[in-house]
Amino acid sequence: MKKYLLGIDYGTGGAKACIIDDEANVIAYSYREYPIYTPNPGWSEHDPNLYWPIACDMIQECLAEAGVNPKDIKGIANSSALPSMVMVDKNNNPINFAYNLMDRRASEEVRWIEENIGGKKIFEISCNRLEDHPFFVNLMWEKANRPDDYNSIYKALTIDGYIRLKLTGEATANYSSGSFFGVAYDIRTDEIDQNILNKIGISKEILPDFFPCDHIVGYVTDQAAKETGLVPGIPVAAGSVDCNAGWISGGAIEVGDMQVNLGTSGVMGVIHRDPNLMVDSLLNSSYTTGPDDYVTITATTTGGQALRYIRDNLSQLEVATENLVPGFNSYQALDAEAEQINIGADGLIFLPYLMGERTPLWDPKARGVLFGLSLNHTKGHIVRATLEGVAFALYESFEILKQQCSKINYPIVMNEGGAKSKIWRRIITDVFNVPTVLLKSRTGAPLGDAILAGVATGVFPSFQIAKDTAEYIDRMEPDQKAHDRYMQYYELYKQVYINVKDNFADLELIRDQQISL
Repeated sequence: MKKYLLGIDYGTGGAKACIIDDEANVIAYSYREYPIYTPNPGWSEHDPNLYWPIACDMIQECLAEAGVNPKDIKGIANSSALPSMVMVDKNNNPINFAYNLMDRRASEEVRWIEENIGGKKIFEISCNRLEDHPFFVNLMWEKANRPDDYNSIYKALTIDGYIRLKLTGEATANYSSGSFFGVAYDIRTDEIDQNILNKIGISKEILPDFFPCDHIVGYVTDQAAKETGLVPGIPVAAGSVDCNAGWISGGAIEVGDMQVNLGTSGVMGVIHRDPNLMVDSLLNSSYTTGPDDYVTITATTTGGQALRYIRDNLSQLEVATENLVPGFNSYQALDAEAEQINIGADGLIFLPYLMGERTPLWDPKARGVLFGLSLNHTKGHIVRATLEGVAFALYESFEILKQQCSKINYPIVMNEGGAKSKIWRRIITDVFNVPTVLLKSRTGAPLGDAILAGVATGVFPSFQIAKDTAEYIDRMEPDQKAHDRYMQYYELYKQVYINVKDNFADLELIRDQQISL
Protein backbone atom coordinates (compact mmCIF):
# COMPACT_ATOMS: atom_id res chain seq x y z
CA MET A 1 0.00 0.00 0.00
CA LYS A 2 1.31 3.44 -0.94
CA LYS A 3 2.42 5.85 1.77
CA TYR A 4 2.07 9.61 1.46
CA LEU A 5 3.70 12.60 3.11
CA LEU A 6 2.62 16.23 3.50
CA GLY A 7 4.87 19.29 3.40
CA ILE A 8 3.83 22.88 4.18
CA ASP A 9 5.89 26.06 3.79
CA TYR A 10 5.20 29.70 4.62
CA GLY A 11 7.28 32.27 2.76
CA THR A 12 7.22 36.02 3.08
CA GLY A 13 4.74 36.49 0.27
CA GLY A 14 2.80 33.24 0.20
CA ALA A 15 2.31 29.68 1.43
CA LYS A 16 2.74 26.35 -0.38
CA ALA A 17 1.84 22.75 0.36
CA CYS A 18 2.36 19.45 -1.39
CA ILE A 19 1.73 15.74 -1.01
CA ILE A 20 4.33 13.22 -2.21
CA ASP A 21 4.29 9.45 -2.42
CA ASP A 22 6.86 7.03 -1.02
CA GLU A 23 9.02 7.47 -4.12
CA ALA A 24 9.14 11.26 -3.59
CA ASN A 25 6.86 11.97 -6.55
CA VAL A 26 4.81 15.16 -6.11
CA ILE A 27 1.17 14.21 -6.63
CA ALA A 28 -0.53 17.41 -5.40
CA TYR A 29 0.46 21.04 -4.91
CA SER A 30 -1.26 24.16 -3.62
CA TYR A 31 -0.28 27.82 -3.27
CA ARG A 32 -1.81 30.86 -1.61
CA GLU A 33 -0.50 34.42 -1.76
CA TYR A 34 -1.06 36.76 1.17
CA PRO A 35 -0.43 40.47 1.72
CA ILE A 36 2.60 42.07 3.33
CA TYR A 37 1.76 45.07 5.52
CA THR A 38 4.20 47.95 6.01
CA PRO A 39 2.24 50.36 8.26
CA ASN A 40 5.34 52.24 9.43
CA PRO A 41 8.86 52.73 8.07
CA GLY A 42 10.93 49.63 8.78
CA TRP A 43 7.90 47.51 9.70
CA SER A 44 6.95 44.41 7.72
CA GLU A 45 4.06 42.28 8.91
CA HIS A 46 1.48 39.62 8.09
CA ASP A 47 -1.98 39.09 9.46
CA PRO A 48 -1.42 35.85 11.43
CA ASN A 49 -5.14 35.13 11.44
CA LEU A 50 -4.73 34.19 7.77
CA TYR A 51 -2.09 31.52 8.40
CA TRP A 52 -4.24 28.66 9.70
CA PRO A 53 -7.23 29.07 7.34
CA ILE A 54 -4.75 29.07 4.45
CA ALA A 55 -3.17 25.86 5.78
CA CYS A 56 -6.59 24.22 6.00
CA ASP A 57 -7.49 25.30 2.46
CA MET A 58 -4.20 24.09 0.99
CA ILE A 59 -4.32 20.73 2.77
CA GLN A 60 -7.89 20.13 1.63
CA GLU A 61 -6.99 21.11 -1.93
CA CYS A 62 -3.98 18.78 -1.94
CA LEU A 63 -6.01 15.88 -0.55
CA ALA A 64 -8.64 16.40 -3.23
CA GLU A 65 -6.11 16.75 -6.05
CA ALA A 66 -4.12 13.69 -4.92
CA GLY A 67 -7.24 11.63 -4.37
CA VAL A 68 -5.64 9.85 -1.41
CA ASN A 69 -7.20 8.63 1.80
CA PRO A 70 -6.08 10.94 4.65
CA LYS A 71 -5.35 7.76 6.65
CA ASP A 72 -2.49 7.09 4.23
CA ILE A 73 -0.71 10.36 5.12
CA LYS A 74 2.14 8.99 7.25
CA GLY A 75 3.91 12.17 8.25
CA ILE A 76 3.95 15.96 8.11
CA ALA A 77 6.74 18.52 8.27
CA ASN A 78 6.73 22.26 7.69
CA SER A 79 8.95 25.31 7.35
CA SER A 80 8.81 29.08 7.14
CA ALA A 81 10.88 32.06 6.05
CA LEU A 82 12.95 33.32 8.98
CA PRO A 83 13.32 35.41 11.02
CA SER A 84 9.61 35.62 11.75
CA MET A 85 7.54 35.87 14.92
CA VAL A 86 3.98 35.06 15.90
CA MET A 87 2.92 35.84 19.48
CA VAL A 88 0.01 33.89 20.95
CA ASP A 89 -1.94 34.07 24.20
CA LYS A 90 -2.98 31.19 26.46
CA ASN A 91 -5.80 30.32 24.08
CA ASN A 92 -3.29 30.13 21.20
CA ASN A 93 -4.81 33.23 19.62
CA PRO A 94 -2.39 35.60 17.85
CA ILE A 95 -1.44 38.85 19.57
CA ASN A 96 -0.96 41.73 17.10
CA PHE A 97 0.29 41.20 13.58
CA ALA A 98 3.16 38.79 12.89
CA TYR A 99 6.69 39.90 12.09
CA ASN A 100 8.25 38.67 8.82
CA LEU A 101 11.89 38.65 7.82
CA MET A 102 11.89 42.15 6.33
CA ASP A 103 10.94 43.83 9.62
CA ARG A 104 13.58 46.23 10.95
CA ARG A 105 11.74 48.23 13.61
CA ALA A 106 13.86 47.23 16.62
CA SER A 107 16.86 49.44 15.88
CA GLU A 108 16.98 50.88 19.41
CA GLU A 109 17.01 47.38 20.90
CA VAL A 110 19.84 46.38 18.57
CA ARG A 111 21.77 49.46 19.67
CA TRP A 112 21.17 48.63 23.36
CA ILE A 113 22.48 45.08 22.94
CA GLU A 114 25.52 46.34 21.06
CA GLU A 115 26.35 48.81 23.82
CA ASN A 116 25.57 46.55 26.80
CA ILE A 117 26.53 43.07 25.58
CA GLY A 118 28.51 43.62 22.41
CA GLY A 119 28.28 42.24 18.91
CA LYS A 120 31.41 40.14 19.41
CA LYS A 121 29.84 38.29 22.32
CA ILE A 122 26.64 37.75 20.36
CA PHE A 123 28.62 36.30 17.45
CA GLU A 124 30.53 33.96 19.76
CA ILE A 125 27.24 32.50 20.95
CA SER A 126 25.00 32.59 17.90
CA CYS A 127 27.61 32.56 15.09
CA ASN A 128 25.58 35.33 13.54
CA ARG A 129 25.62 39.09 13.51
CA LEU A 130 23.20 40.93 15.72
CA GLU A 131 21.44 42.91 13.01
CA ASP A 132 19.67 40.07 11.23
CA HIS A 133 17.99 38.43 14.20
CA PRO A 134 14.89 40.35 15.13
CA PHE A 135 13.17 37.47 16.97
CA PHE A 136 14.71 38.27 20.35
CA VAL A 137 15.14 41.98 19.66
CA ASN A 138 11.53 42.21 18.53
CA LEU A 139 10.45 40.60 21.78
CA MET A 140 12.43 43.36 23.48
CA TRP A 141 10.65 45.91 21.29
CA GLU A 142 7.26 44.48 22.29
CA LYS A 143 8.20 44.63 25.96
CA ALA A 144 9.32 48.24 25.67
CA ASN A 145 6.55 49.56 23.41
CA ARG A 146 3.52 47.33 24.04
CA PRO A 147 4.07 46.04 27.58
CA ASP A 148 0.46 44.95 28.11
CA ASP A 149 0.56 42.87 24.96
CA TYR A 150 3.96 41.48 25.90
CA ASN A 151 2.66 40.40 29.29
CA SER A 152 -0.16 38.49 27.61
CA ILE A 153 2.25 36.36 25.54
CA TYR A 154 1.99 32.65 26.24
CA LYS A 155 4.44 31.62 23.52
CA ALA A 156 6.43 33.46 20.87
CA LEU A 157 6.83 31.28 17.79
CA THR A 158 8.04 31.28 14.23
CA ILE A 159 5.37 30.98 11.54
CA ASP A 160 6.10 27.28 11.11
CA GLY A 161 6.00 26.90 14.90
CA TYR A 162 2.56 28.48 14.93
CA ILE A 163 1.29 26.04 12.30
CA ARG A 164 2.71 23.12 14.29
CA LEU A 165 0.96 24.51 17.36
CA LYS A 166 -2.33 24.47 15.46
CA LEU A 167 -1.66 20.96 14.17
CA THR A 168 -0.45 19.35 17.41
CA GLY A 169 -1.15 21.68 20.32
CA GLU A 170 2.60 21.71 21.07
CA ALA A 171 4.81 24.84 21.05
CA THR A 172 8.00 23.79 19.27
CA ALA A 173 10.95 25.02 17.23
CA ASN A 174 13.66 23.24 15.28
CA TYR A 175 17.43 23.50 15.43
CA SER A 176 17.73 25.06 11.98
CA SER A 177 15.50 27.95 13.08
CA GLY A 178 17.47 28.48 16.28
CA SER A 179 20.13 30.64 14.71
CA PHE A 180 17.39 32.96 13.43
CA PHE A 181 16.26 33.52 17.01
CA GLY A 182 19.81 34.88 17.39
CA VAL A 183 21.32 36.80 20.29
CA ALA A 184 21.01 34.10 22.98
CA TYR A 185 20.82 30.93 20.85
CA ASP A 186 24.02 28.87 20.86
CA ILE A 187 24.23 27.33 17.40
CA ARG A 188 26.87 24.77 18.43
CA THR A 189 25.00 23.37 21.43
CA ASP A 190 21.44 24.21 20.32
CA GLU A 191 20.68 25.72 23.70
CA ILE A 192 19.58 29.14 24.95
CA ASP A 193 22.23 31.10 26.85
CA GLN A 194 20.42 31.99 30.07
CA ASN A 195 22.87 34.73 31.03
CA ILE A 196 22.21 36.67 27.84
CA LEU A 197 18.50 36.00 28.15
CA ASN A 198 18.61 37.54 31.64
CA LYS A 199 20.47 40.59 30.35
CA ILE A 200 17.94 41.31 27.61
CA GLY A 201 15.06 40.72 30.01
CA ILE A 202 13.21 38.00 28.09
CA SER A 203 11.60 35.13 29.96
CA LYS A 204 12.48 31.64 28.76
CA GLU A 205 8.94 30.58 29.60
CA ILE A 206 7.53 32.25 26.50
CA LEU A 207 9.94 30.41 24.18
CA PRO A 208 9.20 27.09 22.47
CA ASP A 209 11.22 23.94 23.05
CA PHE A 210 13.84 23.17 20.39
CA PHE A 211 14.24 19.81 18.64
CA PRO A 212 16.28 18.23 15.82
CA CYS A 213 14.59 18.82 12.47
CA ASP A 214 13.66 15.16 11.98
CA HIS A 215 12.34 14.66 15.53
CA ILE A 216 8.62 13.89 15.90
CA VAL A 217 7.25 16.67 18.11
CA GLY A 218 3.55 15.86 18.16
CA TYR A 219 0.56 14.37 16.43
CA VAL A 220 -2.41 15.85 14.58
CA THR A 221 -5.14 16.60 17.11
CA ASP A 222 -8.83 15.83 16.73
CA GLN A 223 -9.59 19.52 16.22
CA ALA A 224 -6.84 20.01 13.61
CA ALA A 225 -8.00 16.90 11.78
CA LYS A 226 -11.55 18.22 11.67
CA GLU A 227 -10.45 21.58 10.26
CA THR A 228 -7.91 20.28 7.71
CA GLY A 229 -9.52 17.07 6.49
CA LEU A 230 -6.68 14.99 7.90
CA VAL A 231 -7.07 12.23 10.48
CA PRO A 232 -5.95 12.42 14.12
CA GLY A 233 -2.64 10.94 15.12
CA ILE A 234 -0.49 11.71 12.08
CA PRO A 235 3.09 12.35 13.31
CA VAL A 236 4.45 15.87 12.82
CA ALA A 237 8.20 16.52 12.58
CA ALA A 238 10.00 19.56 14.00
CA GLY A 239 10.52 20.95 10.50
CA SER A 240 13.12 23.44 9.28
CA VAL A 241 13.83 26.91 7.96
CA ASP A 242 12.41 27.41 4.47
CA CYS A 243 15.70 27.84 2.62
CA ASN A 244 16.97 24.53 4.01
CA ALA A 245 13.73 22.84 2.96
CA GLY A 246 14.01 24.33 -0.51
CA TRP A 247 17.57 23.16 -0.92
CA ILE A 248 16.67 19.66 0.26
CA SER A 249 14.04 19.58 -2.46
CA GLY A 250 16.79 20.42 -4.94
CA GLY A 251 19.03 17.57 -3.81
CA ALA A 252 21.48 19.62 -1.73
CA ILE A 253 22.66 17.08 0.85
CA GLU A 254 26.44 16.92 0.41
CA VAL A 255 29.29 19.17 1.53
CA GLY A 256 29.87 21.84 -1.09
CA ASP A 257 26.38 21.69 -2.58
CA MET A 258 25.18 25.22 -3.31
CA GLN A 259 21.78 26.45 -4.42
CA VAL A 260 20.10 29.81 -5.07
CA ASN A 261 16.50 30.73 -4.24
CA LEU A 262 14.98 33.86 -5.75
CA GLY A 263 11.94 34.11 -3.52
CA THR A 264 10.96 37.26 -1.65
CA SER A 265 14.59 37.39 -0.55
CA GLY A 266 17.46 36.25 -2.73
CA VAL A 267 19.14 33.49 -0.75
CA MET A 268 22.18 31.26 -1.40
CA GLY A 269 23.59 28.53 0.81
CA VAL A 270 26.63 26.25 0.91
CA ILE A 271 26.64 23.07 3.02
CA HIS A 272 29.67 22.31 5.19
CA ARG A 273 30.65 20.44 8.34
CA ASP A 274 33.12 22.92 9.80
CA PRO A 275 31.80 24.48 13.05
CA ASN A 276 34.57 27.06 12.77
CA LEU A 277 33.53 28.17 9.29
CA MET A 278 31.17 30.85 10.50
CA VAL A 279 31.68 33.99 8.43
CA ASP A 280 30.73 37.09 10.38
CA SER A 281 29.50 38.97 7.31
CA LEU A 282 27.14 36.15 6.32
CA LEU A 283 24.44 34.04 7.96
CA ASN A 284 25.13 30.68 9.58
CA SER A 285 22.67 27.95 10.53
CA SER A 286 22.37 24.28 11.35
CA TYR A 287 21.40 22.32 8.26
CA THR A 288 18.43 20.00 8.16
CA THR A 289 20.21 16.79 7.20
CA GLY A 290 22.02 16.03 10.46
CA PRO A 291 23.55 17.25 13.72
CA ASP A 292 26.98 17.85 12.17
CA ASP A 293 25.76 19.71 9.10
CA TYR A 294 25.82 23.49 8.79
CA VAL A 295 24.98 25.91 6.03
CA THR A 296 26.51 29.32 5.46
CA ILE A 297 23.88 31.53 3.91
CA THR A 298 23.85 34.79 1.99
CA ALA A 299 20.70 36.86 1.69
CA THR A 300 19.67 40.02 -0.10
CA THR A 301 16.50 41.21 1.63
CA THR A 302 14.38 42.11 -1.38
CA GLY A 303 15.39 39.70 -4.14
CA GLY A 304 12.25 38.51 -5.88
CA GLN A 305 10.35 41.11 -3.87
CA ALA A 306 12.08 43.86 -5.85
CA LEU A 307 10.56 42.50 -9.05
CA ARG A 308 7.23 41.96 -7.33
CA TYR A 309 7.34 45.65 -6.33
CA ILE A 310 7.65 46.62 -9.99
CA ARG A 311 4.82 44.27 -10.93
CA ASP A 312 2.51 45.57 -8.21
CA ASN A 313 3.27 49.28 -8.55
CA LEU A 314 4.45 49.92 -12.12
CA SER A 315 2.73 47.19 -14.12
CA GLN A 316 -1.00 47.73 -13.74
CA LEU A 317 -1.58 46.94 -17.43
CA GLU A 318 0.25 43.62 -17.21
CA VAL A 319 -1.62 42.64 -14.05
CA ALA A 320 -4.97 43.59 -15.60
CA THR A 321 -4.14 41.59 -18.74
CA GLU A 322 -3.21 38.60 -16.59
CA ASN A 323 -6.68 38.72 -15.06
CA LEU A 324 -8.36 38.92 -18.47
CA VAL A 325 -6.27 36.75 -20.79
CA PRO A 326 -5.83 33.06 -19.92
CA GLY A 327 -2.18 32.02 -19.94
CA PHE A 328 -0.82 35.56 -19.81
CA ASN A 329 1.84 35.99 -17.12
CA SER A 330 2.81 39.47 -15.91
CA TYR A 331 6.29 38.39 -14.85
CA GLN A 332 6.98 36.84 -18.25
CA ALA A 333 5.86 40.09 -19.83
CA LEU A 334 8.36 42.00 -17.71
CA ASP A 335 11.08 39.50 -18.65
CA ALA A 336 10.30 40.08 -22.32
CA GLU A 337 10.82 43.81 -21.87
CA ALA A 338 14.12 43.28 -20.06
CA GLU A 339 15.39 40.93 -22.77
CA GLN A 340 15.33 43.80 -25.27
CA ILE A 341 17.72 45.88 -23.18
CA ASN A 342 21.52 45.80 -23.31
CA ILE A 343 23.81 44.60 -20.51
CA GLY A 344 24.03 47.34 -17.89
CA ALA A 345 20.54 48.61 -18.83
CA ASP A 346 22.16 51.31 -20.98
CA GLY A 347 23.77 52.97 -17.98
CA LEU A 348 21.09 52.40 -15.35
CA ILE A 349 22.09 50.89 -11.99
CA PHE A 350 19.68 49.78 -9.30
CA LEU A 351 20.50 49.25 -5.63
CA PRO A 352 17.80 46.73 -4.58
CA TYR A 353 17.72 47.68 -0.91
CA LEU A 354 13.99 48.39 -0.63
CA MET A 355 13.84 47.21 3.00
CA GLY A 356 17.46 47.60 4.04
CA GLU A 357 20.12 45.06 3.20
CA ARG A 358 21.43 41.94 4.85
CA THR A 359 24.62 40.19 3.70
CA PRO A 360 27.25 41.45 3.49
CA LEU A 361 26.31 45.12 4.08
CA TRP A 362 24.11 44.68 7.18
CA ASP A 363 22.54 48.07 6.69
CA PRO A 364 18.92 48.36 7.84
CA LYS A 365 18.82 52.02 6.79
CA ALA A 366 19.71 51.34 3.14
CA ARG A 367 17.01 51.95 0.56
CA GLY A 368 16.52 51.42 -3.15
CA VAL A 369 18.37 53.69 -5.57
CA LEU A 370 18.01 54.13 -9.34
CA PHE A 371 21.29 55.67 -10.49
CA GLY A 372 21.69 57.14 -13.95
CA LEU A 373 18.00 57.45 -14.85
CA SER A 374 17.46 59.52 -17.98
CA LEU A 375 14.76 60.21 -20.55
CA ASN A 376 15.99 57.44 -22.85
CA HIS A 377 15.25 54.81 -20.21
CA THR A 378 12.01 52.84 -20.37
CA LYS A 379 10.29 50.51 -17.95
CA GLY A 380 12.19 47.70 -19.64
CA HIS A 381 15.42 49.36 -18.57
CA ILE A 382 14.17 49.58 -14.99
CA VAL A 383 13.22 45.91 -15.02
CA ARG A 384 16.61 44.90 -16.43
CA ALA A 385 18.43 47.09 -13.89
CA THR A 386 16.42 45.44 -11.12
CA LEU A 387 17.39 41.93 -12.27
CA GLU A 388 21.02 42.99 -12.54
CA GLY A 389 20.97 44.82 -9.21
CA VAL A 390 19.77 41.70 -7.37
CA ALA A 391 22.45 39.68 -9.18
CA PHE A 392 25.09 42.18 -8.04
CA ALA A 393 23.80 42.01 -4.46
CA LEU A 394 24.07 38.21 -4.52
CA TYR A 395 27.50 38.35 -6.13
CA GLU A 396 28.88 40.61 -3.42
CA SER A 397 28.23 37.78 -0.95
CA PHE A 398 29.31 35.06 -3.40
CA GLU A 399 32.77 36.63 -3.57
CA ILE A 400 33.08 36.03 0.19
CA LEU A 401 31.84 32.45 -0.10
CA LYS A 402 34.48 31.69 -2.74
CA GLN A 403 37.19 32.97 -0.41
CA GLN A 404 35.97 31.20 2.74
CA CYS A 405 34.59 27.84 1.59
CA SER A 406 37.05 25.07 0.79
CA LYS A 407 34.54 23.35 -1.48
CA ILE A 408 31.75 24.60 -3.72
CA ASN A 409 30.19 22.13 -6.11
CA TYR A 410 29.38 23.44 -9.58
CA PRO A 411 27.12 24.02 -11.41
CA ILE A 412 25.16 26.18 -9.00
CA VAL A 413 21.55 25.02 -8.82
CA MET A 414 18.91 27.68 -9.40
CA ASN A 415 15.91 26.66 -7.35
CA GLU A 416 12.76 28.55 -6.30
CA GLY A 417 10.89 31.71 -7.20
CA GLY A 418 12.37 33.95 -9.87
CA ALA A 419 14.87 31.24 -10.86
CA LYS A 420 12.36 30.20 -13.53
CA SER A 421 13.16 33.47 -15.34
CA LYS A 422 15.60 32.56 -18.10
CA ILE A 423 16.96 36.07 -18.45
CA TRP A 424 17.55 36.32 -14.70
CA ARG A 425 19.44 33.01 -14.73
CA ARG A 426 21.50 34.25 -17.66
CA ILE A 427 22.35 37.47 -15.84
CA ILE A 428 23.37 35.59 -12.67
CA THR A 429 25.40 33.05 -14.66
CA ASP A 430 27.36 35.81 -16.36
CA VAL A 431 27.76 37.98 -13.26
CA PHE A 432 28.97 35.01 -11.16
CA ASN A 433 31.04 33.64 -14.06
CA VAL A 434 30.20 30.04 -13.14
CA PRO A 435 27.89 27.44 -14.73
CA THR A 436 24.31 27.14 -13.48
CA VAL A 437 21.46 24.68 -13.92
CA LEU A 438 17.75 24.96 -13.26
CA LEU A 439 15.98 22.53 -10.96
CA LYS A 440 13.34 20.94 -13.20
CA SER A 441 10.68 20.46 -10.52
CA ARG A 442 10.52 23.63 -8.46
CA THR A 443 7.95 22.54 -5.91
CA GLY A 444 10.47 23.94 -3.49
CA ALA A 445 10.32 24.05 0.28
CA PRO A 446 7.12 21.99 0.77
CA LEU A 447 8.76 19.14 -1.16
CA GLY A 448 11.79 19.37 1.13
CA ASP A 449 9.44 19.38 4.10
CA ALA A 450 7.66 16.27 2.82
CA ILE A 451 11.00 14.51 2.34
CA LEU A 452 11.95 15.52 5.89
CA ALA A 453 8.66 14.04 7.11
CA GLY A 454 9.56 10.83 5.31
CA VAL A 455 12.96 10.65 6.99
CA ALA A 456 11.44 11.48 10.39
CA THR A 457 8.86 8.69 10.10
CA GLY A 458 11.10 6.07 8.48
CA VAL A 459 9.33 6.13 5.12
CA PHE A 460 12.71 7.17 3.66
CA PRO A 461 15.91 5.67 5.15
CA SER A 462 17.87 8.90 4.52
CA PHE A 463 17.90 12.18 2.61
CA GLN A 464 19.57 10.41 -0.33
CA ILE A 465 16.12 10.21 -1.92
CA ALA A 466 16.35 13.97 -2.46
CA LYS A 467 19.58 13.67 -4.45
CA ASP A 468 18.32 10.66 -6.38
CA THR A 469 15.11 12.33 -7.54
CA ALA A 470 16.34 15.87 -8.29
CA GLU A 471 16.56 16.66 -12.01
CA TYR A 472 18.59 19.55 -13.43
CA ILE A 473 17.97 21.18 -16.81
CA ASP A 474 18.92 24.18 -18.94
CA ARG A 475 22.61 24.29 -18.05
CA MET A 476 24.14 27.68 -18.77
CA GLU A 477 27.83 28.42 -19.24
CA PRO A 478 29.07 31.92 -18.43
CA ASP A 479 30.00 34.36 -21.18
CA GLN A 480 33.39 35.85 -20.30
CA LYS A 481 32.83 39.02 -22.32
CA ALA A 482 29.48 39.58 -20.62
CA HIS A 483 31.09 38.95 -17.22
CA ASP A 484 33.82 41.49 -17.91
CA ARG A 485 31.21 44.06 -18.91
CA TYR A 486 29.14 43.32 -15.82
CA MET A 487 32.17 43.77 -13.59
CA GLN A 488 32.53 47.35 -14.79
CA TYR A 489 28.97 48.06 -13.71
CA TYR A 490 29.43 46.03 -10.53
CA GLU A 491 32.33 48.17 -9.36
CA LEU A 492 30.25 51.29 -9.95
CA TYR A 493 27.28 49.62 -8.19
CA LYS A 494 29.41 49.19 -5.06
CA GLN A 495 30.74 52.73 -5.29
CA VAL A 496 27.24 54.20 -5.54
CA TYR A 497 26.32 52.54 -2.23
CA ILE A 498 29.49 53.83 -0.56
CA ASN A 499 28.74 57.35 -1.79
CA VAL A 500 25.16 57.45 -0.48
CA LYS A 501 25.48 55.22 2.59
CA ASP A 502 25.57 58.08 5.10
CA ASN A 503 22.71 59.84 3.34
CA PHE A 504 20.37 56.95 4.15
CA ALA A 505 20.69 57.82 7.85
CA ASP A 506 20.12 61.52 7.04
CA LEU A 507 17.01 60.62 5.07
CA GLU A 508 15.66 58.53 7.93
CA LEU A 509 16.21 61.39 10.38
CA ILE A 510 14.37 63.91 8.20
CA ARG A 511 11.54 61.46 7.58
CA ASP A 512 11.15 60.68 11.29
CA GLN A 513 11.06 64.38 12.13
CA GLN A 514 8.25 64.86 9.63
CA ILE A 515 6.31 61.89 11.02
CA SER A 516 6.55 63.31 14.55
CA LEU A 517 5.08 66.69 13.55
